[in-house]
Amino acid sequence: MNWIPLCSLQQLDEILTTPGPVLLFKHSTRCSISHVALERLNRSSLSDLATSYLLDLLSYRDISNAIATRLEVHHESPQVLLIKNGECVYDESHLSIAVEEIEEELKKINTL
Repeated sequence: MNWIPLCSLQQLDEILTTPGPVLLFKHSTRCSISHVALERLNRSSLSDLATSYLLDLLSYRDISNAIATRLEVHHESPQVLLIKNGECVYDESHLSIAVEEIEEELKKINTL
């Protein structure tokens, strides 16, 4: 994966104004489940299908809170969000994060 670190609210504003698709992974560096999910994502080629951002939510809790508010999604960790045209069109968390499912969703999004 070619992750872009998400480190500012300005970046989040840019993500929400891009047509997308954008894959956003909210990662907790203290959570073993989050590390497993990140490893699965890192072995994938999902970044070929979407611009991919990685949020260290322990370091940037304010951005995580803004994501939950602006996209009207419940905060989870770890969490994958797919964003298109400023809206969350898919979200999954914990051990339900499956590369194959994300890939299918991205293919659907990219054909719209």
